[in-house]
Amino acid sequence: MYTSAIVIIPPEEVWPPIQAIRVKYDEKVRRWMPHITLVYPFWPREKFADAANVLRMALCETRPFFLTLKEFNVFDHGGGKYTMWLAPEPAERLMRLHTTVLCALGIRAEEPSFRFPFRPHLSVGQIRGDGQRNSVLAKLVEQWKPLHFAVRDVALIWRNEPPDDVFRIAERIPFGQMQGTFEGCGG
Repeated sequence: MYTSAIVIIPPEEVWPPIQAIRVKYDEKVRRWMPHITLVYPFWPREKFADAANVLRMALCETRPFFLTLKEFNVFDHGGGKYTMWLAPEPAERLMRLHTTVLCALGIRAEEPSFRFPFRPHLSVGQIRGDGQRNSVLAKLVEQWKPLHFAVRDVALIWRNEPPDDVFRIAERIPFGQMQGTFEGCGG
């Protein structure tokens, strides 16, 4: 069972419209805070101190940046099962951050634990059936007002096994907080 991740967590002041959708459609709303996953699964919690030290160096020259959640999309899991998500823009900035994090930690994107290529997204729910997909997405698109927020850090999160399986923040790694350079994969 996967119990840890590296994520971007939007500031709580932008959560209400996201959570309004998730409460209605996301079966995992209780377990996960709104987030954009960078690495999942991640290392065991006992290795978080090591990961945090490496990430501090890797992200020391990364500057905070702004994201916009404007458009909805779906992952098609087959059999009429879909995950709805908001597309963070600019995606390229998240792609570079993802590469920096993986490289710094020595994680290869081809590892078997990563079933799909990285695609930046913020999941908001699951739907079944083409009819529901079309009607729910049309309604959400009509009502949605784009959200803008600053990304200033990444978070190491963890959870226990059920029933206490809510993700918690172990540590936030702020951007641009250390002197020095990170040699390697860029960022």
